[in-house]
Amino acid sequence: MKIVLITGATSGFGLESARLFAKAGWRVIATGRRDDRLTALKAELLENGDGNCRTLCFDIRDQVQTVQALLSLPEEWREIDVLINNAGLARGRESFEEGNYADWKEMIDTNVLGILHVSSLVVQWMKARESGTVINVGSIAGREAYSGGNIYSATKFAVHGLTQSMRIDLAPHGIRVAQIAPGAADTEFSVVRFHGNIQKANQVYQGFEPLRALDVAETIFFMATRPAHVNIADVVILPAAQATASIIHRKSIEK
Repeated sequence: MKIVLITGATSGFGLESARLFAKAGWRVIATGRRDDRLTALKAELLENGDGNCRTLCFDIRDQVQTVQALLSLPEEWREIDVLINNAGLARGRESFEEGNYADWKEMIDTNVLGILHVSSLVVQWMKARESGTVINVGSIAGREAYSGGNIYSATKFAVHGLTQSMRIDLAPHGIRVAQIAPGAADTEFSVVRFHGNIQKANQVYQGFEPLRALDVAETIFFMATRPAHVNIADVVILPAAQATASIIHRKSIEK
């Protein structure tokens, strides 16, 4: 039975990915910072009879905490076939000169260092077995900058470059490295970005049909389950109404 480790599994793409992999019979290691949600996810999967699940509650921004959590896995759970580096966030939509340093640091520590903290250990386990797949969740913001995106965009450009470099370094060891870069998706993303302001978050998705978390999760699952000789290395997935990072066709809303 194959094993997948998913960071940020308490909501959005990560949560839907955990459900899909479990339904397909995979053993799932779900990680996140919200223990109550991890507990609920584990109970849900067990109730549905969807495979075996372990949860790890830790903050990927903290290297020591991350390593300790991963090393707590029994040996048989360290044979991870697929690592999905999904945990990430955006904070704020201000112009650069008006940005908040705490928000900047949280994005950099989560979106970039978080991937390094998890991958550095898991990839060593994969390398020892000469097998594995790493899928990094990037963003359309990592391909095109947009107004107010500044530091978030910079972190996702970093993910794009890191993915390419990891692919070069790990290909000789039988490890596939890929990235999926979603566009506008209606998850908790905008609620987090606007620090819990639901009204602002809802405005982001008005006038068009955004991606759903399941749309992205299904694509991740497809990428992860290709034959060993196939690597779908780079996917940009957008709602049909979105043309670029900053251009979305919105229908007028009748009052």
